[in-house]
Amino acid sequence: MLTMYPRHLEVPDRSFFLFGPRGTGKSTWLRQRLPDATWFDLLRMQVVLDLARAPETFRNRVEALPKGSWVVVDEVQRLPPLLDEVHAILAEHGRRYRFALSGSSARKLRRLDVNLLAGRAVTRQFFPLTAAELDYDCRLDAMLATGCLPMVRSEPKLAVDVLDAYVGTYLREEIQQEALTKDLAAFTRFLEVAALCNGQAVNVAGVAREAGVARPTVARFFELLVDTLIGCWLPAWRPRARIKEVVQPKF
Repeated sequence: MLTMYPRHLEVPDRSFFLFGPRGTGKSTWLRQRLPDATWFDLLRMQVVLDLARAPETFRNRVEALPKGSWVVVDEVQRLPPLLDEVHAILAEHGRRYRFALSGSSARKLRRLDVNLLAGRAVTRQFFPLTAAELDYDCRLDAMLATGCLPMVRSEPKLAVDVLDAYVGTYLREEIQQEALTKDLAAFTRFLEVAALCNGQAVNVAGVAREAGVARPTVARFFELLVDTLIGCWLPAWRPRARIKEVVQPKF
């Protein structure tokens, strides 16, 4: 039986976005914390097709709910126009209905400049498990080797296989299906080099040379990792403002 790790995040008292990479437990947490919510699972293609064909059905179903109801839209980035319907409902009814809008990629939302509800929803983020969520069972060698995704920690003997499958799913669903890059082989080579650079100051030219990819392409690939919530930049520390100071961030 898989180990269940409690996530230390409280449900906001108003509508919210919940972003985080795949496998961090967003859907599981939402089902545990909002068991009576009305669900729209956009990982199901039939749900996406039905809502794309007749978006008014979303509003009709929501407005038929009693006051104070929660509505969960899982993987909202798969159908960004749905956010216009959410915005219209919030503008007309205020906090009569509350929405939990989860997503594993913010890239499409940024690229299309979609409606982010004009401050009517707060933003929360899920990351891999924290020390407190692991009950401080934090062996450094294991954390560095396989990370802290819940599904990896739940099956430590299969960690390598789970991570291989995770990367395959990421490449297929986030990169290939979204057509974020046409050269998947180059991105795969870059991903291996980027993993070796984890936590180090990044020399983009060096990464490009090791991966056999053009420097501008490497810079774009790093943006893909950030936009799909796989990594983030840690700016170099500056003790004071200086002119022409050259510093490299860590990734």
